[in-house]
Amino acid sequence: MNARILEPGHVARAPARRFILAGAAATAIDILTAVGLTEAGLPRVLADVPALVGASLVSYALHRRFTLRGDNLDRWIRKPVVFVSVASVAATVDLVVFVLLTGMSAWGAKVAAIVVAATVRAIAHRAILFRAVRHDQGSPSNRLRAEGSVRFSVVVPAYNEEDRIAATIAGIRDGLPELSSAGQLEIIVVDDGSHDKTSAAAERGGADTVITQPRNRGKGAAVRAGVKAARGSTVAFTDADLAYPPHQLMRLLELVESGWDAVIGDRYHPDTITVTETSRLRSVGSRAVNMATNILLLGNYRDTQCGCKAFRSDVGRIVTGAGFIDGFAFDIEVLHLVERYGMSLCEVPVEVVNSETSTVSALRDGIRVGADIIRIKHRSRRGGYPTLEPGSLPPSGSAIK
Repeated sequence: MNARILEPGHVARAPARRFILAGAAATAIDILTAVGLTEAGLPRVLADVPALVGASLVSYALHRRFTLRGDNLDRWIRKPVVFVSVASVAATVDLVVFVLLTGMSAWGAKVAAIVVAATVRAIAHRAILFRAVRHDQGSPSNRLRAEGSVRFSVVVPAYNEEDRIAATIAGIRDGLPELSSAGQLEIIVVDDGSHDKTSAAAERGGADTVITQPRNRGKGAAVRAGVKAARGSTVAFTDADLAYPPHQLMRLLELVESGWDAVIGDRYHPDTITVTETSRLRSVGSRAVNMATNILLLGNYRDTQCGCKAFRSDVGRIVTGAGFIDGFAFDIEVLHLVERYGMSLCEVPVEVVNSETSTVSALRDGIRVGADIIRIKHRSRRGGYPTLEPGSLPPSGSAIK
């Protein structure tokens, strides 16, 4: 089944002005009602309750009908129980603050109560959304097997890897002997505009497909080109330095074939084995990227940057094809789209052998990743990512057991 994606903006993410207008309307109702009833002689506790109820109803109606209509990421507005739970917690905080600030005017106390309650609401929303997203992703989708002329495609992005790309190809074949001997393994090397003879070395080394990018664009562009060309039912990508020994790709393949849409390595999993420790600077940088991703996007993944990921081929084409990031934040964008499109995801421990010859610069590329996370957030907020057309993937639970 070929994956189909509607053009970007088919269901646009709400512009910021809609959030501002909806929030302003609900806030105005809240303040005017509470202050008005207080000045009319009602105790603050009795004045604030109808104000909070009215503001919550208006907020829910506006968000559901206008602001977030059709947005698959903001699940909280589509689940009344979740919305009511968060609204109740925030309303309780608002009420307590408004009542306790007896030394302030009704106007001042209400504004202070709204600020505190808004902070609580934001924290609660994210905490609930984290759990909701992980719950949605936490079980295999069990779809019918994706189409493919071979069982497994492994994409290797390469930049100036002339000296070791042949060994990388041999290492992948040696690590997956059953697939290789059965003709069910496809190795795709994508030369990302190298200045040396990486492409020629990959061809001599026995890669099934060698794609040469005309100029250096980044890991994301290379993986995107490789996934698009892949013939396997399952497609994975791994780094040319084989920082993740290839034999563990078999586990990722088996998990995808058991029903998961995506399977990613997690270097911070308790069962992960690290043969050679990476530098402290790079480790801190990686964790900072994960933290920034969790704050600015959603996800709550422990390791976004692990260079060992596998997907159903149709899922892989969708989440790579819908993206625009070419650099190292490509991995983050892919996970954001897996989440956005409601696909299942499994995180697994890995064995890590860190290479001393990596082309990654912790400081330079860390700054670029941070900037790209903001770009992903901005595009997501503005509706720049495409919406899946019904039928793009087999329905969950369609696999015959």
